[in-house]
Amino acid sequence: MPGPPFATPNALTAPARFVRIVSPLENHADIISWIPSPTGLLGPLGMSSRFQACHFFKKAGLPLLPLILLARVSNNLLFIPIDSNEVIANYLLGVGRADCTGPVAEVPLMGYANPDQVGSGLLTRLYSRAFIVADLVDSRRVVFVSADIGMVSQRVRLEVLKKLKSKYGNLYRQDNVILSGTHTHSGPGGYFQYTLFWITSKGLIRPSLNAIVNGIVKSIDIAHQNMKRGRLFINRGTVDNSQINRSPFSYLENPASERNRYSSNTDKEMVILKMVDSNGEELGLISWFAVHPVSMNNTNHLVNSDNVGYASYLFEQEKNKGMLPGEGSFVAAFASSNLGDVSPNTKGPFCVNTGESCNNPQSTCPVGGATMCMAMGPGSDMFDSTRIIGQNIYLKARELYEKASQEVKGPLSSAHQWVNMSDVSVELNATHTVKTCKPALGYSFAAGTIDGVGAFNFTQGSVEGDPFWDGIRDQLLGEPSNETKACHKPKPILFSTGEMTRPHPWHPDIVDVQIAAIGSLAIVAVPGEFTTMSGRRLREAVKREFDSHGTAGMDVVIAGLCNVYTHYITTYEEYQAQRYEAASTIYGPHTLSAYIQLYRGLAKAIATNTVQDLPCGPEPPLFNVGNLTLVPALAADRAPVNKTFGDVLQEVRQQYRAREVAEVTFVGANPRSSAENATEHNFLTVERYTRTSDSWHVVRNDASWDTRFYWTKGLFGRSNVTIEWHIPPGTEPGVYRIRYLGHYKKKLSVTHLVSIPFEGTSSAFEITTL
Repeated sequence: MPGPPFATPNALTAPARFVRIVSPLENHADIISWIPSPTGLLGPLGMSSRFQACHFFKKAGLPLLPLILLARVSNNLLFIPIDSNEVIANYLLGVGRADCTGPVAEVPLMGYANPDQVGSGLLTRLYSRAFIVADLVDSRRVVFVSADIGMVSQRVRLEVLKKLKSKYGNLYRQDNVILSGTHTHSGPGGYFQYTLFWITSKGLIRPSLNAIVNGIVKSIDIAHQNMKRGRLFINRGTVDNSQINRSPFSYLENPASERNRYSSNTDKEMVILKMVDSNGEELGLISWFAVHPVSMNNTNHLVNSDNVGYASYLFEQEKNKGMLPGEGSFVAAFASSNLGDVSPNTKGPFCVNTGESCNNPQSTCPVGGATMCMAMGPGSDMFDSTRIIGQNIYLKARELYEKASQEVKGPLSSAHQWVNMSDVSVELNATHTVKTCKPALGYSFAAGTIDGVGAFNFTQGSVEGDPFWDGIRDQLLGEPSNETKACHKPKPILFSTGEMTRPHPWHPDIVDVQIAAIGSLAIVAVPGEFTTMSGRRLREAVKREFDSHGTAGMDVVIAGLCNVYTHYITTYEEYQAQRYEAASTIYGPHTLSAYIQLYRGLAKAIATNTVQDLPCGPEPPLFNVGNLTLVPALAADRAPVNKTFGDVLQEVRQQYRAREVAEVTFVGANPRSSAENATEHNFLTVERYTRTSDSWHVVRNDASWDTRFYWTKGLFGRSNVTIEWHIPPGTEPGVYRIRYLGHYKKKLSVTHLVSIPFEGTSSAFEITTL
């Protein structure tokens, strides 16, 4: 039977006792109205409209909250009571979470571009979290995915969309699926098809790419299979003590009149979207907040989801009581936003060799130069800092979630275009038109940031090149054209990536721009890292566009690192300072203006219901790249003489207390063998002995925050695995043990290796309160 003539809750449709009049011929019913019923048992009243019925009951002084649906098909009417606690649903909602960790050893970590930062273990697992919002009546829907990866690459997006099309036809498409990366800098790399990213990722690594693609698709599958009628609520609030602007001198280049409108040089506002089903059962949360997940610095070698991942961990552990991490139906995503110049290292930049501040325009130290200038904090080490920032974000999200009362209602819509960002004409005003540039990276790109310094003592704020490096570049890669040099001024070009095409283009030209509207919420999916002020300008422009076309009051959020990675987007004024973020604004000084123009066009199309008239734009390429990588091929694992895989080399102690670290070392094997055998393999468990049942029960796994899995590679195929359990306060006293689960490669012939599972177990140990 079709839904009621009016779908949005109001004084007449508040939760109440309903009686629905249903005919055995319900599919052919001619719906007349929703009519108030104080008794819950009414026959046909002969009223031909909702207005007449409501007017009658008002005049009679009868309450309007209880309602019935009067269906006139014949004299044969049935009266069925409806649950008085049922809430009027606005959408179909689905949430899903799936593992996307990939190989945790021998693969470079993506984010700091540090070739020495190669994975050798696991702190927390990486997850893809998917949220589907669908119309109750038709096939319109929006998918938002936040994945614990550095950024969504074009290769990832194209492969995900291809798999979705083969499964669901045209239900999930490039216009209604948003893929966003959290921007953790501690996830495996190797999932890009553009050459620049191969340099520090050692090429395209199929196991890493497949883990991400399959994890994203699986999370969407789970959400799709668990759709429920439900409601959405939005809330916003300020997060304190969790971020600083890491390029404050660039921010100061923006007009004073603009800066004076804001109380801070970072966006402290968090926006959360709360999802509940029609019975009030909690489904999930999406939080958007601008902070770099770089609490774990570039000396870290453990795969993990950093501060925002820890916030997800805390929220999901709270809502999925009694479940292990990665389990349970409630899904909490802490997604990225305009985090381009925002650092979580709140102690600020200091010279690591002298301790003095290096908060200057070039971020340099008197002794050691730029390589000595690093930001840290707020904790005693990077693990502690990750915990503090993640907990701050979680606590604010929890507060906003509990208080969320503003309901999101209205139609679903999405708009998407592919754009050649190297050739966009931008109308600044009636008399001035400018253009974007072919991609290029400036000198300050090589300097890195205070969150992760570069090499060779390049400095931020460089507006002139260097003859030495220019000469090396020209010999190895070719000299930038005069046109590209002029277009990017004042950026001195280090790599003219838009003019470098071997073996494949070094940077994308074709870029996704996308907006998804869920009622009064507009999610602006951006393909990179917008700085604080860039994000503010974009949000305001999109909101004004909606307002000017009759869609006032839209809540506009920026979702960062979406669909394809194009580095940074600064304002025109910030670009002039040529710090790291500006040097990494690859399409030139007018990049932001181009994006604002493009996103305004999408907003207008949604507001005026003309999305179907938008040109799709030029499709991005999908390069024919195999497993092109410098990561060593998996070889046979070997155990020491008179030992076998999983044997204990260094035992635990017999007794521990809370806040101590239980540690055990095993004869290990390459963790990549396990990653290629299962998408959700656990490397470890911590188990507690239950005397009443004489059995062991898992209380921690390798997704738990307080466990750490270290792999140490030896010679001739040998390796060790050390597992730590940092026993948290409040751990129940009792008897425990640690188990290691792995696979080793065995050579059957010259060309054929097989993986064989094994496990090892520590001795039992006791946790006491003394």
